Amino acid sequence: MRYLAALDHDHLDNGVFLTSLARSLSEQQKDRQQRSVIVHTDSAYTDRIIQTGVMREKATVRSLKDLNKRLVALFADQGVSTIGINPYKRNFITLQDNELSLDHSFLEDLPRQPVLLLSTLVQDLERNRQTTIELPRMLRFLREEIRPDELFIFSKSDEAEIFTNSDHPDNIQWDTMEPSFRETQIPDEFKTFNHRVRLTTARDFHRLPGTNHTILID
Repeated sequence: MRYLAALDHDHLDNGVFLTSLARSLSEQQKDRQQRSVIVHTDSAYTDRIIQTGVMREKATVRSLKDLNKRLVALFADQGVSTIGINPYKRNFITLQDNELSLDHSFLEDLPRQPVLLLSTLVQDLERNRQTTIELPRMLRFLREEIRPDELFIFSKSDEAEIFTNSDHPDNIQWDTMEPSFRETQIPDEFKTFNHRVRLTTARDFHRLPGTNHTILID
């Protein structure tokens, strides 16, 4: 299985969640057929940098770079082999005329087994500088470029029992989703995503390639 997963703003400041995710990724790596691509945005760490007097744009860039390194280290502590990349490097992902582009040759040259951890920091060719892309936009772009088998987001709820609760169906539609479910379970960045995705928890993420403990949202 080749999958794409998103780490949203709030989850990146949740140490318990990140440790649980790292343990699940460690279990996944026992399956050598698994190919993991995880994309992360920035976190509340950006605001803490701003409080030191740094402008938001520079603080966001710094936050993304630092988070990428920290996540690689955290995953390594759980035995997860990870390649962390800020996609502006080597023009892996570029922005020009408001269009994103990916260097497929660079991607294919990367080892297949480690988790590929990407930030949302790309190279703006017109302004010749690094710029950030909104997480949902980056996910839509990467889905079209790498054609993963599945796309995952993580439940906003801290209640791990959600997916063993029979009140929640296996499949939900975006346009008929209950407002209470959207508010409590869907990360803020993805409340209007409206694309096929699977909702899961860090605890159950180790079950891949099985998807029985996920909710498919069409």
